[in-house]
Amino acid sequence: MAPNILKSSLENASFNIIFQILFRCVTFVLNAFVIRYVGQAALGVMNVRLLLLESMILFLSKEPFMKACLTNTADHNWAQVVNLLWMTVPICVVMSLSFGYIWLYVLQTAEALPPFYTFAVCAIAISCVIELSALVVELVASAFLFVRLRIVLETIMIALRTTTFVVLVLYNPENALLAFGIAQLVAGIFFTTSLYTYFYHYIKRLKRHKLKRRLSMSDDGMEELIESEFPFTSIKDFLPGQLENHEPWLDYKLSVLTWSFFKQGIVKQILTEGERLIMTMLPVLTFSEQGVYEVVNNLGSLAARFIFRPIEESSYFYFTQMVQRDRPISRQNPVKVQESASVLRYLCATVTSIGLIVLVFGQSYSPLLLWLYGGEKLITPLPVLLLRAHCLAVLLLGINGVTECYTNATADSTTINKNNMIMIYESIAFLGASYIFATWFGPVGFIFGNCVNMGLRIAHSTIFIKRRYTETKYRPLLGLVPKPFFSCSLTLAALVTACSHAYYFPDDKFLHLFIGVIMFGIVLFSWAYENYDLLKLGVDKWRDRQSRGSKNE
Repeated sequence: MAPNILKSSLENASFNIIFQILFRCVTFVLNAFVIRYVGQAALGVMNVRLLLLESMILFLSKEPFMKACLTNTADHNWAQVVNLLWMTVPICVVMSLSFGYIWLYVLQTAEALPPFYTFAVCAIAISCVIELSALVVELVASAFLFVRLRIVLETIMIALRTTTFVVLVLYNPENALLAFGIAQLVAGIFFTTSLYTYFYHYIKRLKRHKLKRRLSMSDDGMEELIESEFPFTSIKDFLPGQLENHEPWLDYKLSVLTWSFFKQGIVKQILTEGERLIMTMLPVLTFSEQGVYEVVNNLGSLAARFIFRPIEESSYFYFTQMVQRDRPISRQNPVKVQESASVLRYLCATVTSIGLIVLVFGQSYSPLLLWLYGGEKLITPLPVLLLRAHCLAVLLLGINGVTECYTNATADSTTINKNNMIMIYESIAFLGASYIFATWFGPVGFIFGNCVNMGLRIAHSTIFIKRRYTETKYRPLLGLVPKPFFSCSLTLAALVTACSHAYYFPDDKFLHLFIGVIMFGIVLFSWAYENYDLLKLGVDKWRDRQSRGSKNE
């Protein structure tokens, strides 16, 4: 099944990218809806407190078991795996009760909670337990390459949850948390029942067609291979206790591996949800400020999600193929070294240019973007300040993405292990800086803390790259320095758009936007003029690909 595993992995990656984009777009639109019809405080409670609760319960209850049990599935004793996975349900119950008690009775609040907050907390806890009761089926779907099933069900689940929430909010805008809790329960019940229903009918079909084998491998070839190795003969096999010949109830190696992933997951979860944890555990922001921060964070992260991340993923694969990890650059293939150094320089120049454009135009056009997204409620001083500060974070995020991508793609295992430890210290510094800055400056302090984190990581990666190329004539980090004509055009754009904002916004938004479009065109022309070689390289590569495609046809 190796070719099918590869095919399924690529298919899964493609669907996951599409799914993530869909999920982010839905979240983006939903936040705009909530901020217009519900208010900032309710949005803050839902997107920070309640989603953090769901993340804590699900991640710690589910993630370690899924990672461990997806390892080498061909050698599994599935009865023992089923027993291990059903342990997540009591673990989830304990975590739901523990975190639920903390969220209801321990967390301090300087202001009144919205109506139905208790119901929303209970609904999230119950929905997590319901979802984990189908973890066995979910793992089987992943292990036996049911890629489309998982993607389709998750997409429908998001659509169902969103539709339920929107309908209930339109019917009763004052009780947004009631709608949120009901939507969570509906989505969890749908996902669990759909998985069990699908495999109930799938197993019945296997029994009915057990002796039939398709001759072609076109549409159903992968499914045919799966049918010949599918170990479950009844829906009861998904329940615990189906052991034979006095086998141990649990697989010892899988249990130890799960515990290792659990310990690793605690650290990862704290670092991943650092901002939300600080906002929730320490009353440094009001609910309204949390809601505004989430809205601005979604807006400010668009460039990172849709521009920088694809660049990083493609670049990582490229550098792993072109540069050897365990050999100095001076002793590698000179043609590959020259090309990879040029590509790194071009990438640094590109992300720096994008970041500088966002930084310059974001100062004058953040209010207009916020007005388009959330109406008059979002053009108050706090959201505008947050989005302007986020523009600086976008610049640092782009630079860090490329430099860190090169470091991870070309460093040897010893350096990577050392980098992992350094990143833990950097993340701890990020949490500390975020708390201190949030105490001093309010919500914008979290963005400053993130900038400190990005700055430390950029410094670490650039030191590695500089040392890597010390013995060569190449200096790819010079791509981080903008060229003179482009810098002058950015300075001019900053002055003109600032004047435009002062004189024409908010009274004449269209004229303000028109001036911005003109200045953006000038900046773009100056960049293209100074980076003609990069554009020519891109056009040549595109033409080569087109010509190869024509020949293949």
